[in-house]
Amino acid sequence: MLDLFTPVVFASNRVINFYRKNFPEINFNFTSIKDFSKINPKQINIYNCWEEEIVINPGELNETGGKYAVKSLKAATQALKDNNIDALVTAPIHKKNVHSSEFPYTGHTPYFKDFFEQKDVVMLLAAGDFRVGLVTEHIPVKDISKYITKENILSKINILYASLKRDFNIDKPKIAVLALNPHAGDEGLIGTEEIEIIRPAVVEAKHHNMIVTGPYSADAFFARGYQNRFDAVLAMYHDQGLIPLKSLSFGDGINYTAGLPVVRTSPDHGTALDIAGKNKADTSSFMSAIFGALDILKNRNFYDDNRKNPLKKLSNSVVSGSVDE
Repeated sequence: MLDLFTPVVFASNRVINFYRKNFPEINFNFTSIKDFSKINPKQINIYNCWEEEIVINPGELNETGGKYAVKSLKAATQALKDNNIDALVTAPIHKKNVHSSEFPYTGHTPYFKDFFEQKDVVMLLAAGDFRVGLVTEHIPVKDISKYITKENILSKINILYASLKRDFNIDKPKIAVLALNPHAGDEGLIGTEEIEIIRPAVVEAKHHNMIVTGPYSADAFFARGYQNRFDAVLAMYHDQGLIPLKSLSFGDGINYTAGLPVVRTSPDHGTALDIAGKNKADTSSFMSAIFGALDILKNRNFYDDNRKNPLKKLSNSVVSGSVDE
């Protein structure tokens, strides 16, 4: 990893040393820093977010764990905003344990939206070419329909379309939009959202020269493998999109916040408190999140560079064509 980027872990030496003592067989070396000018590019860097003594009880929900998780997150987010780091990969948080008057959020996504003062963002789960964006995130099922509006759907489509172009290097993205109701409402028999809200949003997106189709009945869509025909799928709610993605791609998926001016990814799983501190966790998704962040940074730089210098993009196309021939 050190050949590709310089890791900076936002935590505390005390936490790292606790785990080093518990797993002496693991050779983990690091540099301790309090100043970003002291980052060592040849080693893992631990940025100390706090110095006080704390009691560490792996796998136990307590106020201490939530408090210091938020401290680390806020320090890392500020570093990202200040350009002291180039991208941020967040570890899972236990939403109830971190929720407080100082952190009144149901997850990372709304926190980043507020911190970077964005009108809207998209929670986007990706596993290779399988990408699922969400209209609604962590809200009760009984409240979902309140947020299914034409304006909300169009906002998500616009953000998703722009992200596919800039962050995933897709020149002409194709987006599928799922229905809200079973069987896509059966022409209004079991719900009218498809007729009154979702389909008009899709039509308006098409009028803005975007390749968007739907609404599709979610069960038939995934059962027939239609996700392979599109660059991304926009689901109406959390489980509608994440159950198929995690079922088909668990371990490889990442969570990406599309629509931010910065790059933030995370693994597609939770805290797994039952195995905390036992050195049993599967690191696959976290590694995917790390390398996914690197890929997005590379794609953004390429996209932004070509927008500043369109002749360079034309030149790249000519070179590519001559090689193919």
